[in-house]
Amino acid sequence: MNLLFVCSKNKWRSPTAEKIYQNRPFVQVKSAGTSKQAKRKLSNSDIQWADIIFVMESKHKERILSEFRNLIRNKTIYILKIPDKFGYMDQTLIEKIKAAVDPILASVLNRPPQE
Repeated sequence: MNLLFVCSKNKWRSPTAEKIYQNRPFVQVKSAGTSKQAKRKLSNSDIQWADIIFVMESKHKERILSEFRNLIRNKTIYILKIPDKFGYMDQTLIEKIKAAVDPILASVLNRPPQE
């Protein structure tokens, strides 16, 4: 299962999510940003690669729908509702990401959430 985490500048939120899930079994992860100033800009190949796309805010989903409309037809996009107010690997950010993503992964992978 390929998981893509998206925020604006790929600086704090999505790289934190990528770090959290990079060594989990049964998943591969990437992160990217929607902004022109993103450290790693979201691309066509990212969208094609992803089985599930997790965005931090609804504006990220809107940008994906606008820019990649033809590529997202059979993609699932989850909005995590995590605002841009945390630093990289901030403990509260980690907790928020895990609280939002773990139940979805448990459901999709039919496995209990990891501790």
